[in-house]
Amino acid sequence: MRLAHLSAIAASSGLLLISSFPGCSDETRAAEKTYQQFCMSCHGENLTGGIAPTMLDDVRTHGGTDEAITEQIITGDPAAGMPAFGEVFSDAEVRALVVYIREQRSKHALNPPAPPKPDANQIVTTSHHNFRVEVVTDGVDTPWGINWLPDGTLLITEKSGDLRLWHGGILSDPIDGTPDVDALSQAGLFDAVAHPNHAENGWIYLSFADIQTKLSGSRLSLTKIVRGRIKDGNWIDQETIYEGPIDHYRKAGGYHFGSRIAFDDAGYIFFTIGDRGNQTQAQDLTLPHGKVHRLFDDGRVPPDNPFVNQTGAVASIWSYGHRNPQGMDFDPRDGKLWATEHGPRGGDELNLVRPKLNYGWPEITYGMNYNGTPITGETAREGMEQPGLHWTPSIAVCGIDFYDGTQFPEWTGNLLVGALAKKQLRRVEIENGQIISQEILLQDAGRVRDVSSGPDGLIYLALNGSDRIVRLVPVD
Repeated sequence: MRLAHLSAIAASSGLLLISSFPGCSDETRAAEKTYQQFCMSCHGENLTGGIAPTMLDDVRTHGGTDEAITEQIITGDPAAGMPAFGEVFSDAEVRALVVYIREQRSKHALNPPAPPKPDANQIVTTSHHNFRVEVVTDGVDTPWGINWLPDGTLLITEKSGDLRLWHGGILSDPIDGTPDVDALSQAGLFDAVAHPNHAENGWIYLSFADIQTKLSGSRLSLTKIVRGRIKDGNWIDQETIYEGPIDHYRKAGGYHFGSRIAFDDAGYIFFTIGDRGNQTQAQDLTLPHGKVHRLFDDGRVPPDNPFVNQTGAVASIWSYGHRNPQGMDFDPRDGKLWATEHGPRGGDELNLVRPKLNYGWPEITYGMNYNGTPITGETAREGMEQPGLHWTPSIAVCGIDFYDGTQFPEWTGNLLVGALAKKQLRRVEIENGQIISQEILLQDAGRVRDVSSGPDGLIYLALNGSDRIVRLVPVD
């Protein structure tokens, strides 16, 4: 057991495991089975305690940090009757066990009660502002991205491939002539973002899963960026901004397309592409997968991109080692770029994205595989960036937006974060690049795919499941 690899792992410094155990093979064990085999006889079937204390609260003898818990798992506690498991569990198995225990604790009734599900007549109370939830429209099909045009028109993408406009309480029919998309599994039409000078040039940028058919008949797809204009309900003047070569495409459908778009103050376009379900490709600079990319607004490669002169590297890459970034926005106060990305089972991240840096996936992660098997025991490594914030268990973090309105003045400058699995809207306070606090503003209104500050100062949400657009309206 390499202790240096286990600097941040685990879940209970009062952790007591069985005092005797059979010999173990080197095969990877799923986390739940590891718990059942080595921990359950003392800590109980549901982690509620038995001979040893419960692992579902924060009462810890040796400290409740990941570091302290990791150390206790490895070295044991002879005075309390707990053996050392440093020669039994691999680094990755220890990390997976920690994630499993964290997950179980989060489900336990000792957690603070979730905020109630809001309805049109209910006032939701938060630490700074109270609000109610209004339905804007329920005539949408799996909305994915919501963003604004200068005239107050809301752009709405639907996963199936339709682009719609909402203005003055009226939802348009789908815009004719938008690109064909791969809509299988996690693929679809993703983001729609206006050019910073849209009022002058009319450009709107789309990200989507582009579908291609090989001569063999097999269907492939990859995230593609185009721009076009809308005139009389039609998509016109389309130009390609980013399109990978066919050998970068992967089997149609599948996972992890990334696909958010953001512009900085200088007019550069940034966009994300996920690892497409192949973890190691996030570390490969010759491939676009698992990366944040940067281009001029017309698709040209900026000469100061960090890997533009590296032989074989994809010239548009800005940062790498990402899994599936599905939220991205610039902090208007300082111009810093932040992105959220889905972890596996645990390890959702909020990252301050900077050029040339490696964000670690899959070499380091705070999560484990969905089937409970470990990915790695390392949560940190020299030369790889730590997330500003990570959520374990996973909340299925998604779209983000820095609130810049005045209807909720105490939230101005805060980051609004949507979550799918936990059906939450969170508020994250960031100062000087550091996370200060976070708060759950909304719970169980639906799977929050995207969030956007409206020109009216209200907060708009794209909800999957209920398939509607709603907004938060302040209440005195």
